[in-house]
Amino acid sequence: MALQWMILAYVVAAEAVVAVLLTLPSPKAIKSRIVSLISLVLQPSLFIIPFSAFQLLDIYWKNEHRLMCTGEICTAAERDRYEKSIYKAQRNGVLCISACLLYWCIYRICKYHKEIQSMEEVEKRYKEE
Repeated sequence: MALQWMILAYVVAAEAVVAVLLTLPSPKAIKSRIVSLISLVLQPSLFIIPFSAFQLLDIYWKNEHRLMCTGEICTAAERDRYEKSIYKAQRNGVLCISACLLYWCIYRICKYHKEIQSMEEVEKRYKEE
């Protein structure tokens, strides 16, 4: 199970780097090539959405079926283990949500850039006429 979370963490880190790369100011030619390259990669990387959703369902299921350790019958070690599992579930939930959110942001940035390019081409044609 740890491998899935490690993969998701690397994907989120890569998405964050791509989002920063897309939002940095750069010359128009370089920016258009970066956007076209990332647009080609966006469709195959769509797998992250169902993968994150499955992981969120797994977190929910484990949360519903987790043994509660709130009474006085729990030892300190059991209570620490219970709290640690809660914190890990919260961290993993944030990781899943951030993966989906970053994918959506990258998609929208690429789409806006393409729309701006098409509007600039239309404006250029009108100016030429």
